[in-house]
Amino acid sequence: MKKSVFILLLFVAGSLMAQETRLLRQPTLSGNKVAFTYGADVWVTNLENNITTRLTSTGAVESNPVFSPDGKTIAFTSNRSGTNAVYTVPVEGGTPTRLTWYPAGATVCGWTPDGEQVLFASPRETAPSGFKRLWTVSKNGGPEILLTKQWGNNGSFSPDGKKIAIDRVSRWDVEWRAYRGGQNTPLVILNLADMSEELIPNEKTTDINPVWLGEKVYFLTDRDWTMNIWSYNTATKELKQETKYKGADVKWLAGNKNQLVFEREGFLLTLDIASGKTTQLSISITGDFPWAEVQWTDVSQRASSVSLSATGKRAIMEARGEIFTVPVENGNTRNLTNTSGVADRSPIWSPKGDKVAWFSDAGGKSYSLMIGAQDGLTPPKSISIGE
Repeated sequence: MKKSVFILLLFVAGSLMAQETRLLRQPTLSGNKVAFTYGADVWVTNLENNITTRLTSTGAVESNPVFSPDGKTIAFTSNRSGTNAVYTVPVEGGTPTRLTWYPAGATVCGWTPDGEQVLFASPRETAPSGFKRLWTVSKNGGPEILLTKQWGNNGSFSPDGKKIAIDRVSRWDVEWRAYRGGQNTPLVILNLADMSEELIPNEKTTDINPVWLGEKVYFLTDRDWTMNIWSYNTATKELKQETKYKGADVKWLAGNKNQLVFEREGFLLTLDIASGKTTQLSISITGDFPWAEVQWTDVSQRASSVSLSATGKRAIMEARGEIFTVPVENGNTRNLTNTSGVADRSPIWSPKGDKVAWFSDAGGKSYSLMIGAQDGLTPPKSISIGE
């Protein structure tokens, strides 16, 4: 039999929804504006008129945006120079200013309360293996100053700037749910005058992302097995659970005055501290996204679950979430599913070769068994499998 080589081409289309854009990440809040990252760029939305502006547009990864206390500037992390460094950009947009130049990476954590310095974490000048410590740099650039020799992956200053809440350890797997290993350390309240420490009560849980507002330190913790927002009153030493979500974790936390902003399930939400009311923000993203353009993609190197039909004339296979059949010698390649955004898996022929079956997560809730004609000309039948 003559050996033939077939190239599978998949027509890929990125769907940019006009409403309720998801995968919005790392929010920060100032007055009527919320900044965040989407597609590795920094954006800002005016919550009064719901107008969203793109502040950065590069092939680099931009992350960790934080508003200055006066709300006029956003500090963020970018690897546009080849390594992570601290940058600032006006909230109205413009050319970003680079503040750190050390070869080791730097990750933005926040600002000093007076808005004169940017707080960042960096593993520079540590040995034998690198660990992060907290540094500051002037908003105008200049020498970078080590804040404390204490380990520091993230931090948030008290309103008077005399203390700082520190998350000491960087996690090697930030998505490890219900982790109870050695990376879980208590959040530390460090007195910058005498370097004395107060530990926020911890039960070997993952406590991260401290945000100091007023007398309370707000933070994320999975002590009820789902990552929720809790608070620690520095005066009364009281712990309080602020949100009580089940299932999906809260992923990020920031705040300003009497409001918190956080990320959950790809959406951004605010929490009014006084009332405890949460509000989901409706943000629409429009822009030029090269990574989402319609394109042809060769997926022949990603074919799996390959099998021959009963006649031996065609083969079926899965590639990049689509189900294809290809001729062994003569004929055309067929994409039986052509369902962008759906994962179609594990195809198999029927004994007679007139039908094919596969699993699909169409609908987004669970996998179903799909049975359809081998020519793909009629809609397949969906059978629930209870998963």
